[in-house]
Amino acid sequence: MSGDTGEMGLRERKKRRMYQAISEAAIGLFLEKGFDKVSVAEVAAAVEISKPTLFRYFPTKEDLVLHRFADHEDEPARVVAGRGEGVTPLAALRAHFLDGLERRDPVTGLNDHPAVLAFHRLLYGTPSLVARAYGYQERSEKILADALGEGAGSRLAAGQIVAVQRVLAMENWRRIAAGESADQVWPDAVEAAELGFRQLEDGLGALRHGEG
Repeated sequence: MSGDTGEMGLRERKKRRMYQAISEAAIGLFLEKGFDKVSVAEVAAAVEISKPTLFRYFPTKEDLVLHRFADHEDEPARVVAGRGEGVTPLAALRAHFLDGLERRDPVTGLNDHPAVLAFHRLLYGTPSLVARAYGYQERSEKILADALGEGAGSRLAAGQIVAVQRVLAMENWRRIAAGESADQVWPDAVEAAELGFRQLEDGLGALRHGEG
């Protein structure tokens, strides 16, 4: 039994390494040449695998880039589910977002590392990627709504929360892309986040009191 478990673990690690290698090769080529000018065949050739093998890891060309969003799809829901006793969903999400700003988490848009900026330029400069990114946002909303509870109220709340976080992140990224540093943007980013969550609290009274 232990031997089987070890083999499964080895296969999973090898699969993960290949997954990472394909993604890194693809993003490198996309950054160098442009998303629309690189074929899936070129990506497969770069890591010495066949196209069918590549598609087993990434069903679409867009997934080669957007899988990074998939890693964060359930993040708001996990924050809500893992909050401490007596902590409201909005308080937990607010604290998590502010902590992300402090850590310069790329998800908050407040990160000026050249690789992160290049990735964001690739994403937001490619219409097909932007369109597909909305699908990840919709799934994030659904997962969060399930964590908040049942009914239309939870779905509406989830949509508003995800939208506020997206707007905050986009504003941070826009300013950094225009030339400001993350440290320069940080005070305004914190102030905007406080405002955004305060407005959510004013509008989502049930969540403010811990219901949902």
